[in-house]
Amino acid sequence: MSTEQQIIHMDQDAFFVSVEVKKDSALKGKPVIIGGTSDRGVVASCSYEARKFGVHSAMSSRMAKMLCPHGVFLKGNMDEYSKASHEITAILRERVPLIEKASIDEHYIDMTGMDRFHSTHKYAQELKELVWKETGLPISFGLSVNKTVSKMATNECKPNGALNVVQAEVRPFLNPLSIRKIPGLGEKTFIKLSDMGIKKIFTLSQIHPDQMNFLLGKSGLSLLQKAKGIDHSPVIPYTEQKSIGTQCTFHSDSIDIEMINNLLIAQVMDVAFQLREKKKLAACVTITIRYANFETETKQATIPYTSLDSVLIASAKDLFKKMYNRRMLLRLVGVRLSNLVTGFEQIDLYSESQEQYSLVQAMDKIRRRFGQDAVIRASVMDIKL
Repeated sequence: MSTEQQIIHMDQDAFFVSVEVKKDSALKGKPVIIGGTSDRGVVASCSYEARKFGVHSAMSSRMAKMLCPHGVFLKGNMDEYSKASHEITAILRERVPLIEKASIDEHYIDMTGMDRFHSTHKYAQELKELVWKETGLPISFGLSVNKTVSKMATNECKPNGALNVVQAEVRPFLNPLSIRKIPGLGEKTFIKLSDMGIKKIFTLSQIHPDQMNFLLGKSGLSLLQKAKGIDHSPVIPYTEQKSIGTQCTFHSDSIDIEMINNLLIAQVMDVAFQLREKKKLAACVTITIRYANFETETKQATIPYTSLDSVLIASAKDLFKKMYNRRMLLRLVGVRLSNLVTGFEQIDLYSESQEQYSLVQAMDKIRRRFGQDAVIRASVMDIKL
């Protein structure tokens, strides 16, 4: 029996594309590009066939069409992708002791200690086959001693692969890889290290900690640890109950619909900004209202994973419109976002133009520097949360 940590990283293969291929088998083997139907769009996902032409997530649609003019461009359907994600999570949660949903299409599973009952590699293989059998969606997995190495193992064996990297093989596995393969290493850091001649993980692992601290600060020390195959971050239990929200009790009971709608917008903008700061996406919006007689009602809606103001505001206003039909004075209104997962920006990109998404990022940057109220809609200027 092994005493090593046993961490499985499971990642869907070209997830959005796989869902589309499941619906239309004629797309199989073709260079499919999701989210790039107009020149102003952004690629959210693409098939492995499209990647051979240099297409990748977050690339502009215009560039994708130049690289792969014969590609099949689809708008995509986030509702379907979210539904498939929930189905896969449900399958895995029922069969493992500890699971973390890292994003819409990937999970970490901690099987440490369970190898006294089962071979972890064999069990991971069975999970992989079960996901395929019940959903028809391909998935790859990496198994190793921590989250970083297991994720890198998955990336090396995709698509539809499996790779087990035991402790003795960690450094030999990592050493020849490009530093670009290290999770969390951004483009600017890659260029900076490459300019210094540090292109392979082995070279990076030989740098003295003091030098890494001088070059990149604490993030440099963390990077150095990863290059050595060291990662102590735990698998964080996933629960659908995770949420973030806010509510406001009025100074005096109100029936002013315009004011209440503006308040809802302000509340959503507040929690959406917090969501993005935590690098999270939400799949459920809940509205709470309390009447003057203290009677309280709630209503919720499941939505595609998102952290964008426009989508969340539209859902919140629609819920309030459906809920508030008694024309009674209100004393409280609240908004809560739940079913949170850690998300990557490309999850949202297909539904918004590149300019719109860039605007959200620019507004957040201003908020971080000057405060959360530095950029708000004109209609909510007088609203105080």
